[in-house]
Amino acid sequence: MAYTNIDDPSAHFQIATYTGGGGGSSVTNDGNSDLKPDLVWFVTREGNYKPLIDSTRGGNKFLYSDLAQGADTGESGVGIATFNTDGFTFGSTTQIYFNNTSKTYVAWQWKANGGTTASNTTGDINTTTQVNSDAGFSIVTYTGNGGTNQTVGHGLGVSPQVIIVKNREVNANWIVYHHKTGTSKYLNLDTAGAAADSSNIWGSSAPSSTTFTVQQHNEYNDSGEGLVAYCFAEKQGYSKFDSYVGNGSVNGPFVYTGFQPAWILLKRSDSASGGNWSLIDNKRSASGGANVNVYSITANTADAESTGEAESTYGVDFLSNGFKIRASHVTRNASGGTYIYMAFAENPFTTSTGIPTTAR
Repeated sequence: MAYTNIDDPSAHFQIATYTGGGGGSSVTNDGNSDLKPDLVWFVTREGNYKPLIDSTRGGNKFLYSDLAQGADTGESGVGIATFNTDGFTFGSTTQIYFNNTSKTYVAWQWKANGGTTASNTTGDINTTTQVNSDAGFSIVTYTGNGGTNQTVGHGLGVSPQVIIVKNREVNANWIVYHHKTGTSKYLNLDTAGAAADSSNIWGSSAPSSTTFTVQQHNEYNDSGEGLVAYCFAEKQGYSKFDSYVGNGSVNGPFVYTGFQPAWILLKRSDSASGGNWSLIDNKRSASGGANVNVYSITANTADAESTGEAESTYGVDFLSNGFKIRASHVTRNASGGTYIYMAFAENPFTTSTGIPTTAR
């Protein structure tokens, strides 16, 4: 039986590491497939704010995962000038978040629909959606109406397990829905806080195959304010959004994903102790891509990439069918701690033709 419909994850998600080339420089992806990105999350590895750009809002409008501020209004020549068939080209201006010649960077990239959007009227609030249904990803923009129990169309055709929402106009925290914390709780991408209780965020209904529910709130449904939501649905062999419980040991939990991970976002959800959002990928490693990786970036701070930690502190072992925690640090593996994660694949464990991949 076929395991996945996505034999080459690089057709939908890729990671680029590069040294800044100044204004007008380009970044070309090196995956098996060409990837024209629609969402790009940038990190200056030496440390700075961490901007997200998407092709729906435009290449010169930024939101920062570590800040509550609204989107930049868009400066000419700054950010992405063009989303290319296999990467992107920067505008004419050198900017420290993207292309400073003395800095190194990583860019995590997701494909939606090549910048082509559609109107969605399935919810109480009309939206503009850009959807990659094959990979379970949509970019949703909408204007809040200030109502309660308002449904918002996401376009995926299946229920999303993760929704990340940001008010684009005012200072307001990022709001994150993860199906393992449920509709009665929410997380903030820009803070280390634990999942907070609230019935005034997602309402009582879990996201459906067509909509998710919002309440009146300045962070994601103030009247007349523009918002963006990034919605993710699991696809077997390509993405996994789940949780695990730590054991406090360097022989930590094994987490089955059904694929060899390329990228993992981890967050302790039951406590603010060790609650930073940790980003780990297979392109940044002291051992040149070997399994255990200690290179980590914190999504909710402007801190530089952490590279000097011991394996027993930060190590995460990327395996052919999941990952294993090799660290006892509270950001990874506090005894009894609950951790939610998002993971995207480098290779599926078994292809659509039933052929197993080879472990590293």
